[in-house]
Amino acid sequence: MARWLPRSTDLTRFCQKLNRVKTLEDDMMETSFNRCLSTIDLTLLGIGGMVGSGLYVLTGTVAKEIAGPAVIVSFIIAGFASLLAALCYAEFGARVPKTGSAYMFTYVSVGEIWAFLIGWNVLLEYMIGGAAVARAWSGYLDSIFNHKIKNFTETHVGTWQVPFLAHYPDFLAAAILLVATAFISFGAKVSSWLNHVFSAISMGVILFILIMGFVLAQPKNWSAQEGGFAPFGLSGIMAGTATCFYAFVGFDVIAASSEEARNPQRAVPKAIAFSLGLATGAYILVSMVLTLMVPWHTLDPDSALADAFYRRGYSWAGFLVAAGSICAMNTVLLSNLFSLPRIVYAMAEDGLFFQVFSRVHPRTQVPVIGIVVFGLLMALLALVFDLEALVQFLSIGTLLAYTFVAASIIVLRFQQQKVEPRAPAAGCRPSPEPHEGSSASELKEYESFSDKLQLVDRDKSKEHREPGQLKAAFEPYLEFLSDFYPGEVVTVAVVTLMVSAICLCSILAFGNTHLHLPTWSYSLLLVLFSLGFLLSLFLIWAHEQQHGTQTFQIPLVPLSPALSIILNIYLMLKLSYMTWLRFAIWLLLGLLVYFGYGIWHSKENLRELRPQSVSARYVVFPSSSLEERVQAVQPSSQPDPGPPDTDTNDCKR
Repeated sequence: MARWLPRSTDLTRFCQKLNRVKTLEDDMMETSFNRCLSTIDLTLLGIGGMVGSGLYVLTGTVAKEIAGPAVIVSFIIAGFASLLAALCYAEFGARVPKTGSAYMFTYVSVGEIWAFLIGWNVLLEYMIGGAAVARAWSGYLDSIFNHKIKNFTETHVGTWQVPFLAHYPDFLAAAILLVATAFISFGAKVSSWLNHVFSAISMGVILFILIMGFVLAQPKNWSAQEGGFAPFGLSGIMAGTATCFYAFVGFDVIAASSEEARNPQRAVPKAIAFSLGLATGAYILVSMVLTLMVPWHTLDPDSALADAFYRRGYSWAGFLVAAGSICAMNTVLLSNLFSLPRIVYAMAEDGLFFQVFSRVHPRTQVPVIGIVVFGLLMALLALVFDLEALVQFLSIGTLLAYTFVAASIIVLRFQQQKVEPRAPAAGCRPSPEPHEGSSASELKEYESFSDKLQLVDRDKSKEHREPGQLKAAFEPYLEFLSDFYPGEVVTVAVVTLMVSAICLCSILAFGNTHLHLPTWSYSLLLVLFSLGFLLSLFLIWAHEQQHGTQTFQIPLVPLSPALSIILNIYLMLKLSYMTWLRFAIWLLLGLLVYFGYGIWHSKENLRELRPQSVSARYVVFPSSSLEERVQAVQPSSQPDPGPPDTDTNDCKR
C-alpha cells in the first residue's frame, strides 16, 4: 500500500513546479509587437474601457435605488478604492512592460498555477463583458427605432424558451462584434485611431451634459423636502460604493497594452493616473448634474439622463445622449476585444495555453488568430446566450485579479529580480545538480559566487542589505528571522495576511446575518483576525524592500496593497452564492486545461529540463569566525584535477 503513495521529494518537486515564477529577459523592451502607442493613446484606451454605458445607466440606477444624491460620495470612495488597485497595475506595467496584465504580473512574482487561473478567469470575464455590452448596444439602438429589430427577428426567426439561452437571437449584437473584430485585426494603430474617434464623440457629449446640466441645475432637489442629500444614510452610500466600484473596471487595458507602448516606463503610470482621474471626475460631475436637474426619486433608471433632459423641456438633447451612449459602448467593445487576444497571446507564448494563439501576424504585428477566434466566440455568446445571469461573474474575476496583483506587488518589492541569465562564456562547463540528502545546516551551496557574496559577508557589512532581508533596526528583537533566506518570511507573511483578510471579511460579511454569532464571539473573532492581519503587515514592513528603481513605485508599501486586498476580498464575499458556484465550475475546467496541457508545455518547465550553464560552484563552510570559508567545487562529471584550492583570497578575486 505504501509503495503507491508519493514520496515527499516527489510532492516537493511537484509543488515547486506549480509555484515556479516566470524568468524575465534582460531586454524587456524586445517584442514581436509594434511599439506605437503614446501616452495619449493609452489614456484614451483606459477612458474607453471605464467610461462606457455605466455613465448613462449606472448613475441613475444607484441614485434612485441605493444612495440618492449621495451617489457622488459613493463614486468618490469607489474611485479611491480603484486607485489602490490601479497604482499596483501602474507599477507592474512600468517594471514589466509585457502584455498579459494581471496574468503576467502574477506569473513573475507569485507562481505559475496562480497566474494561469488568473488568466483563465480574465478570459471569461472579457468574453462575457464584451458580449453583454454588445447586447446592451443592440438593445439601446433598437429602442430608438421602437424595437422594430426585435419584433422583426421574433416574427421571422422565432423565439426560444430554453434555460440559459436568450429569448431570441440577437443578430445585431453579433454583427457589431464581428465588425469590431475586423477593425482590431488591422493592428494597434488602427484600433487606437478608432478608439480616438469614439472617445472624442463620447467626451464631447459628456461636456455638453455637464454644461447644460449645470445651467438647468436646481439646488432645491437636494433639500430636505426632496429627501435630503443622503436619504439612505451611510449604509446606502457604502452599498452604492460597492456598485460604483465596478464602473472603474477597464483601466487594466492599459497594462495589457504595455508591450505596444513606445515608452512604457513613463507612459503606463501616467496613462493609468490620467484615465482614472478623468473617469472619476466624469462620474462624479454627471451624478451631480443629474440629481440637481430633477429630484432623485423621480429618475428613470433605464435612461436617466435622456429622461431628465426630456422632463426639463429639451427632448432634442436625448438624441445627443443616445449618440454618446452608443459611442461609449463602442469604446468598451474595442477595449475588450483589444485586451483579450493579448492576454491569450501571453499565456500561449509562455506555453500555458495552446501554441497557435502565440502567432503574431508579420504585417499588422497583432495576434490575429486570437483576435478572430475569440471575436467569433464573443459574437456567439452575444447571439444566443442569456447573459443577464452571468454578468455578476465579471465582478468576481476582476476582484480576484486585483487581489493577486496587490499581493504580487508586495512579493515582488521584497525579492530580488529574476532575469534570464546570459549565455556562458566559451569553455565554461555545466554544473551538476545538487546532491540530495546533504544537510542545509552544514553546507550552503551556491551557483554564482558573485551573486551570493553578500550572504557570506553579511555579518561584516550591516549597512547594505538586500531586498527581503530583515532591517538592521529590528535584528536585535527579531534575530530568529535572520536565519531565513531573503524573501521567505515576507512570502509566508503575505499568505498569512490574505488568510487573515479572508477570515476577517467573512466575519464582517456573515457574522451577524448567516452565522448568527453572539456579540462576544463576533467581537473576539474580529480582534483575533485583525491582530493577525496587522502582525503580518508588520512582519512584511520589518524587511528591506527594493529602492531606487527608475520606474514608478506605488507609495506606502505594504499598506496600500494590503488595503486593496482586504477591500477586494470583502466585495467578493458580497457576491451571490450562484456566482461562486459558477466560478468554482470554471476554475475546475481551467485546472483540467492546466494539468492536461499547460504544466507540460510551460517554457519554465522546458527551461528546467535544460542543463544549467554555471561556470563554477561554491560551498560555504560555517566556521567560528565572522567570515565564513568559501571553497570552489569542481563539477563531479569532470576528472578531479587535484586538491581544491581553499585559499579564500583566490575565491574572492
